[in-house]
Amino acid sequence: MTTDRSKHVTKIDRYILLLFLRTVFVCFLSLAGIFIVFHAFTAFDDLVEQSRGGQSLPVVIVRFYGPYLILLFDMTGAIITLMAFLFTVGWLRRTGELTATLSAGISHGRIFRPMMIASLVIISSQLFCREMIIPLFRNSLTMKAENLDGETEQAVRPTFDQATGILIEGAKLKMKRLTISRPNFRIDADYGDFGDLILADTAVWVDANADHPGGYLATNVKRPEAIDRIPSSGLNDQLVLMTSSDQPWLASGECFIVTSVHPNMLQTQDTAVRLASIAELSGRVRNPDVHSSLSLQTTLHERIVRAPLDFGLVLLILPMVVNRRGRKLFVLIGSAVGIVLLFFLLKTIASALGGSGTLFSPGVAAWLPLLVVCPLAFVRLRAVQHV
Repeated sequence: MTTDRSKHVTKIDRYILLLFLRTVFVCFLSLAGIFIVFHAFTAFDDLVEQSRGGQSLPVVIVRFYGPYLILLFDMTGAIITLMAFLFTVGWLRRTGELTATLSAGISHGRIFRPMMIASLVIISSQLFCREMIIPLFRNSLTMKAENLDGETEQAVRPTFDQATGILIEGAKLKMKRLTISRPNFRIDADYGDFGDLILADTAVWVDANADHPGGYLATNVKRPEAIDRIPSSGLNDQLVLMTSSDQPWLASGECFIVTSVHPNMLQTQDTAVRLASIAELSGRVRNPDVHSSLSLQTTLHERIVRAPLDFGLVLLILPMVVNRRGRKLFVLIGSAVGIVLLFFLLKTIASALGGSGTLFSPGVAAWLPLLVVCPLAFVRLRAVQHV
């Protein structure tokens, strides 16, 4: 008897899981279709122009919209999961399948378990995309259609390296090549004959190797003049500015500037921070040579707590679908939307407090929504788990 009951429950699990995942898939495809159709109206000519380079139009569309669909999944996955949860339960209630299953002595918690596990998998998939995939396409997500195969130029955010006393500026930044056009390295330290400014045509980021630490290789140096006759100089027994005068691996007219300020830190676009991984954001905050704003510190903590906070939101909505009062589906959806709005309002207020340093530190402000939502979600879940 126990074996038959277990098999019966397993079949219900598979049925509910399939219905839930199908709803999630349809909702996401609907959003993706709306996004592509509306965006294609403004970018279609540019996409057609790209296809004349040898690739077919479908391939160009996939190359351009593929990264955006991954980003769309990251932005909407949790909300779609919530809506799919409500629609799935509404469908089960409308067809009478939920009532029949409850009549067999199976609790709401047992019925909803497949959807809870699937929600956890979806949120984990969002985390994987956010940390491993989206950062790889960061440049594509900041491009326009006409620059799909080219290199976009960005403004350079002036950044001061506190360890070397050098302010890094420039005309344009090319992230694909990690290159600064017409860089200005303003020196606020004593480096001998280098003076207070280094001007060059380009500066390319070079990772650390046996010859030098990480830094920028400036080519065709305009100032100081006669760069090849100026000996390398540094601070605290460590070379910072290197020239061909005593560094044989450098060519004539080149100067190497040692710094920990990677080109990623020079980007002015907000997507450079929003699309960065936790490891990269952590590296920026922990870098003692560069000032980290309270807003950046808050963003880092928000990224750390986002996955558990999204799952806490799912658990917070879950008890609503038990619906002991017989409320209609659209009333449940309206109530869920209200809770979601309050949830994002709490996150927004906490983020503003952390970014401004008002009342809370960035870490406490970012973790505050999790400390509020998760206990409430756990209590509400326990209240209906065996109902």
